[in-house]
Amino acid sequence: MIFWILLALAALIIVGLSVYAGKLLYMLKAQNKRHLVAREKRIVNITQSIQTIAFAMQQQQCDLSEGAIRICRLLEAMPLDPQPDYERDFPALHNLFEKVKDYPTHEARNALPKSERRAQDKEREEFESELESSILVELEQLKRFNQ
Repeated sequence: MIFWILLALAALIIVGLSVYAGKLLYMLKAQNKRHLVAREKRIVNITQSIQTIAFAMQQQQCDLSEGAIRICRLLEAMPLDPQPDYERDFPALHNLFEKVKDYPTHEARNALPKSERRAQDKEREEFESELESSILVELEQLKRFNQ
């Protein structure tokens, strides 16, 4: 008699644990789906931002160096695995990015003496003019950029 009671209790525990495991698996599946949807939405938002910045750069509403920094940072933030080699795909843009990425911005730039700011601006403009034609070709690709 005790054997049957223990067996029924064991079966009840197994059924309870099975139901709990099923619930956890369902919750995990729902969480993974939410993460996938959020990831896809992020990719779409980043892609639209890249296209908008490329258009603004082409229309000369945004400096080439500022656009290069923004686009390269967005490409780095693209949640793809494995990460494509954007440096190979957009070499002129990345070249300009590498040259100007360490320039101070905002308050740090304002804290610099005027002569140093002018020297940096001149250097930045030289980089931009040197790479402008190549970057403009890449901007056409970026306007149609789609991941």
